[in-house]
Amino acid sequence: MTTEPQFGAPLGGRHHRDRPAAFGILHENGRIALVRVALADGTPPFLDLPGGAVDPGETEDQALVREFAEETGLCVSAGPLFARARQYFVTGKDEAVNNLCAFFAAERAQGGAVKIEDDHELVWVEPLKALADLRHEAHSWAVAAWLRRKPYQA
Repeated sequence: MTTEPQFGAPLGGRHHRDRPAAFGILHENGRIALVRVALADGTPPFLDLPGGAVDPGETEDQALVREFAEETGLCVSAGPLFARARQYFVTGKDEAVNNLCAFFAAERAQGGAVKIEDDHELVWVEPLKALADLRHEAHSWAVAAWLRRKPYQA
């Protein structure tokens, strides 16, 4: 039995496969980096923490660095892993998954990144506002866990 919190609920009649994923919180000037996602299918835009699925042969740290760059154009390194949680949801490709989320405190790194995903836009949001605005409950929970670590000056 896991001690990680589980968020969301499986959709009836669908199998949600476990999908390892890594997400990061990058804090600068009183705000955290989020991605505003506007899918081409016409669903309303939403906010997520930068990150995503761990590819085969990749570590969680490596996935965080790759996904952060693809979604935001920022080069980061994985700082401390501070939380784990699970989140049921359906991807933009209609795949039912249960994200096995690793949450890291991200740190700005040297080097330039090239933004790859056109449907993602980097936005900077105050952490308390992010709690209410993030799409996934697990992401909001992780921001609250991060805030309770007091890693920043208010």
